[in-house]
Amino acid sequence: MGLFDRIKAGLRKTREVLDTDIAELISGRVRIDEALLEKLEERLLAFDVGLPTAERLLEALRRKSRGREEASEKEIRGWLAEEVAAILKEAGSGGPPAKPPARPLVILVVGVNGVGKTTTIGKVARRFRAEGRTVMLVACDTFRAAAGEQLRIWAERAGAEILVQREGADPAAVAFDGLKAAEARGYDVALFDTAGRLHTKVNLMEEMRKIRRVLSREMPGAPHETWLVLDAVTGQNGLLQARQFAKDVDVTGIIVTKLDGTARGGIVIAIAAELKLPVRLVGVGEGIDDLIDFDPDAYARSLFSLEDSVA
Repeated sequence: MGLFDRIKAGLRKTREVLDTDIAELISGRVRIDEALLEKLEERLLAFDVGLPTAERLLEALRRKSRGREEASEKEIRGWLAEEVAAILKEAGSGGPPAKPPARPLVILVVGVNGVGKTTTIGKVARRFRAEGRTVMLVACDTFRAAAGEQLRIWAERAGAEILVQREGADPAAVAFDGLKAAEARGYDVALFDTAGRLHTKVNLMEEMRKIRRVLSREMPGAPHETWLVLDAVTGQNGLLQARQFAKDVDVTGIIVTKLDGTARGGIVIAIAAELKLPVRLVGVGEGIDDLIDFDPDAYARSLFSLEDSVA
């Protein structure tokens, strides 16, 4: 199954809801007037694109249909998809980053409790191993008793090395040891798992900043990436999380999990539009290989049920 088909399958629930709503409004040829745009705005807001993004999409329809009496359903879908793809591309590209000048590539992974962060790290490790890169996982979640063991299982599945220390150890100290070990052993990639924390907890966010300071002090430029894992099911709450994490820990990219389990797939667009954060990867299933590159064109085409082109 190709990338487009996998993203399309992952967006099935979102697309089914949006598809029905749009078809009810613009079946056949329609006049794009304010009454239609108001109803369309309601539909867009229902799948969590957010008000500013909805308004931008409607303005694109006004612009593209100017001087025309009517437009076809296919044209309207195409115009919407074109604008969605543009919004996503403005935020940056998907997929993992290129190799840094020096090894290892240091990636700090953050997020709130329950988003599937540790599982996601295991899948990211698997992707890097498939590319032939050596990977070390560093278990900086020292609060949750089962966290280290869970990460160890994923390390074995992915064929990666792991550094785990005792429960209750200082997370920043673990990060320090992990980076030194990855450097000494010549690993290509070091992935740092962190404890899930609510974005509203000031003391826990300060701990995250401490981990970043330690990594940066020991290796200039590190962490090269800070990825925020978001659960697509949370909808607009995901945007609130992204705002706070971006403010506190300089997030460089988003990984969206459980995209296949929700009709709120529009949150991807809202985050890209407001925060200009690229979606690096998306989870479209439970399997170890179900974490795939995010492609803005494929996402936009599949969202509006277009097959080969957004035009």
